[in-house]
Amino acid sequence: MGKLKLSPPWITFVSELKALFGEDPDIRIQYDDGDEVKLFVADDEKADALTQLLPAQRFYGNVMLKVTVVPANFGTAEEADLFEKAFKGNPVMKEVLKVPAPWGEVDYAVFKKEVVQFYNDNLCDPHGNRSTLYEEIARDVFGEGNVFFCTDNEGAVGKPLGEWP
Repeated sequence: MGKLKLSPPWITFVSELKALFGEDPDIRIQYDDGDEVKLFVADDEKADALTQLLPAQRFYGNVMLKVTVVPANFGTAEEADLFEKAFKGNPVMKEVLKVPAPWGEVDYAVFKKEVVQFYNDNLCDPHGNRSTLYEEIARDVFGEGNVFFCTDNEGAVGKPLGEWP
């Protein structure tokens, strides 16, 4: 049996960022085992959207992980528009939808239907593997907001389980 390597708990967050944005040609993620993860974004609109959507910092006990988007224009827009801009050209996102609800409209970020597997260097799984859906990763990375996350249902967009506010 090989050596057991323990990593800090924020490695899962960094791995989730890489799973969400690793295939996006406009985004490069850099993490060097420190207290900051950087997203280098080639598209100004996408950088602006990610700056507003991602938390600037995440706390793990008494340790803070900084999340920096480079470059950032610090604009303002509606959250659904930000998700469209942040995931423009990224193959993991299918679309952002406005779904009618009894009280108006609800915005959904619809991710493609695919199980994501990545090496997760923490103690949750003794084998270090993580299998999940893009929507679950987005929920963890972005937290709660005005846009809900769901997985594409082959064109039949309806009420995702547990997602109505």
